[in-house]
Amino acid sequence: MKELKEFEVFHRTWWRHNSSWPNGLEPCAGKKYHICFTESETSARNICREWNAEHDPGELSDKAEYQSI
Repeated sequence: MKELKEFEVFHRTWWRHNSSWPNGLEPCAGKKYHICFTESETSARNICREWNAEHDPGELSDKAEYQSI
């Protein structure tokens, strides 16, 4: 029997403002914001691609990603 894996799709920023850094941005994985759950990795990748295409990542690089749960 094949094991059913589930994936969580979410978005978060990868930088934070910090004036003591040369460009004013410090690397920092931000809080995760849930987008959805899905049962396949292919679906999770597609959802991330769509979300990223529809949302400007902005200065803090807010992007969708996924993880197995």
